[in-house]
Amino acid sequence: MKRMAMTTLNETMQQIEKEINNNPEPISGMDTIYKFVIDGEAYQLQLKDGKAELLSDAEVDADCTLKMSYDNFQKFLAGKLNGMTAFMTGKLKIDGDMTKALKLESIVKKYELDI
Repeated sequence: MKRMAMTTLNETMQQIEKEINNNPEPISGMDTIYKFVIDGEAYQLQLKDGKAELLSDAEVDADCTLKMSYDNFQKFLAGKLNGMTAFMTGKLKIDGDMTKALKLESIVKKYELDI
């Protein structure tokens, strides 16, 4: 993935969607909706049938909601912030299915997200 350091959250989310769709193997067999609340902005990402799709926030209920700052989100995507450490230190709040949150971190590691 291209560097996202100077991108907006919306651009970052669109780039994530594009990267996953360009390499769908890591999400094969998944049917999960993640909601990201980043500095108060909400985005939903549906991973289903080997495709990623950004959904409008009110469209459906998410399986897992992750809340964090944009700075920490970028670090998480780049592999510079461990999800469990972020959760334990309060940098990440998780609502919903914790196993899906853990799965997300393993998926992110399969993509080259150079932030």
